[in-house]
Amino acid sequence: MDADLARSWLAAMAAAVTAERDRLTELDSAIGDGDHGANLDRGFTAVRDALADDGSTTPGEVLVRAGAALISKVGGASGPLYGTALRAAGRDLAGAAPGPTEVADALTAGLDGVRALGGAAPGDKTMVDAFAPAVEALCAGAAEGADLAAAARAAADAAAEGARATVPMRARKGRASYLGDRSTGHEDPGAASTALLFRALADAADRAGEAP
Repeated sequence: MDADLARSWLAAMAAAVTAERDRLTELDSAIGDGDHGANLDRGFTAVRDALADDGSTTPGEVLVRAGAALISKVGGASGPLYGTALRAAGRDLAGAAPGPTEVADALTAGLDGVRALGGAAPGDKTMVDAFAPAVEALCAGAAEGADLAAAARAAADAAAEGARATVPMRARKGRASYLGDRSTGHEDPGAASTALLFRALADAADRAGEAP
């Protein structure tokens, strides 16, 4: 991953959030404040704008700047959580073109940041339920020698499966936890948007691999 790929990843995430804004809002309206789609759309639009004339030369710098933009532009829980994830990943990511193992390690650091900030664990019906299996799949792919595109595709599939698995869960964190048993039967919006994040990475890595 180089700085251009990191920018492409975040631009793809911004486009995905805009396209899925209404679905994320619908999911959040069922068990939250109903603002997840709008907040993330505003946040990743700010990320795209911040990176448009960005002078960062490493992917780590790109991710740190993106995280800062999210934290400054998005209220509620989603801005700090996504901002923390990207900043932690960026700070862990050294060099101008780290390989799949280094990217996997960096996103592990991002997950650790999310868990430390939100206090969530797998099974709590949060973004962690998509982020954790995605990171596990990314690490496994890197350990097996897969390139970033292949490892990211496996991570995206794992994140999507993790998001779907939140439907029968009873929320134990966040606003949804106040609903008790009524939180079951709904996909967690944070897990759904996390699946978009990893799919955007896979798509960006695929496009980079196809470039001449």
